[in-house]
Amino acid sequence: QAQLVESGGGLVQPGGALRLSCSVSVSFFSEHDMAWYRQAPGLERELVATVTGDRSLHYGLTVYANSVKDRFTISRDNSKKAVYLQMNNLKPEDTAVYYCNRNPPSWNWGQGTLVTISS
Repeated sequence: QAQLVESGGGLVQPGGALRLSCSVSVSFFSEHDMAWYRQAPGLERELVATVTGDRSLHYGLTVYANSVKDRFTISRDNSKKAVYLQMNNLKPEDTAVYYCNRNPPSWNWGQGTLVTISS
């Protein structure tokens, strides 16, 4: 089991940017495919972006939801056991609580970090 601590959320105007961080306390972090998810009020949690681990045939391969493609960038730093989400050109519909987890999610969820896009 892992412990996940997300941070970096906040209130940003449309068009702004944020960088989310997720600290992951787990053994062999580099092996795990990781992902960012989000849950907007009243909606189901959805997958935002994924990045493969070093047990994958293609390490570091990233995939994005259509709604965030070309605006968000997922990355990882195995030496720090961390996953990041750079979010640019933010829109009101990006407002949600953002979580990281394995892909597919199998660990207990962290507390998430709230991202609010509003003018």
